[in-house]
Amino acid sequence: MNPLKKSGRNKSGRPVNGWVILDKPLGLTSVQALARVRRLMDADKAGHAGTLDPLASGILPIALGEATKTIPFVQDATKVYDFRVVFGAEMTSDDLEGTATLTSGYRPDQTALLSVMGRFVGEIDQVPPVFSAVHIDGQRAYDLARAGVQVEMATRRVRIDRLHLARMDPDGAWADFSVVCGKGTYVRSLARDLARAVGGHGHVGLLRRRRVGPFDLACAIGLETLADLDYTARVDQALHPVQTALDDIPALAVTGLEEQRLRQGLPIMPGGRFASSASVIVKAMGPDGLVALLDCSGAIGRPVRVFNLSNQ
Repeated sequence: MNPLKKSGRNKSGRPVNGWVILDKPLGLTSVQALARVRRLMDADKAGHAGTLDPLASGILPIALGEATKTIPFVQDATKVYDFRVVFGAEMTSDDLEGTATLTSGYRPDQTALLSVMGRFVGEIDQVPPVFSAVHIDGQRAYDLARAGVQVEMATRRVRIDRLHLARMDPDGAWADFSVVCGKGTYVRSLARDLARAVGGHGHVGLLRRRRVGPFDLACAIGLETLADLDYTARVDQALHPVQTALDDIPALAVTGLEEQRLRQGLPIMPGGRFASSASVIVKAMGPDGLVALLDCSGAIGRPVRVFNLSNQ
């Protein structure tokens, strides 16, 4: 995916620019959570960075206004999840929402789990759940599955940086894990495959996302708290700056004249301040903050995203 592809839609409402880091509750889809936040913020444009299933809770970064231009950088970021594998049944959806397709009386012990976990760290091949947002011939896999269409999911390469066994039921009925992973990793698939690797069947019983890129639970806000802020007309206190999503991107300080050129869509010459033979994305920072994202190659920096943050 091109990290500079545009996101978000124009809607009625006021111009609000920034991120709301929602601690999404159980039972809501990501789209429903997005709609509630957008309504509470009265924002004219909004989008979210990374879907969470209704049966999952935790970090759902929601971009408002100009922040929607930075969504892909958050979607591509490393994520951290806590999850529970419930042993005994493999489900159509690989979580509690589905129906059982395979069952087994086998319950693994800690030794069995630890012996297979190394197979799931690094670059691994993974088959997404049938009930997922993966596109198949232009349609979402979950729409096809719900319509009774037999869906063949293609294997994809994903990255898992760390997998930790936190605790488990003494009788082996369930085990809790934490995982640090890259873009496109399905925790439901990981749970299914862990259970298969020890010779049994299993599915996700609990799932909570603790981090997405620079955003974690320490900076998150719940819907009820956000609603209370809205009631007291302090809702903008929940906003994080647009550039928070770009913390890992190198910065280039630009002059007033260079800022004018960038706002007109014209390139600048970073010179020795940032010179690279390979193309690299750089954030241009003016005296008042974020100005643009530049594609720097050689001695030229071309604006690929220009931000209008004058309302803040």
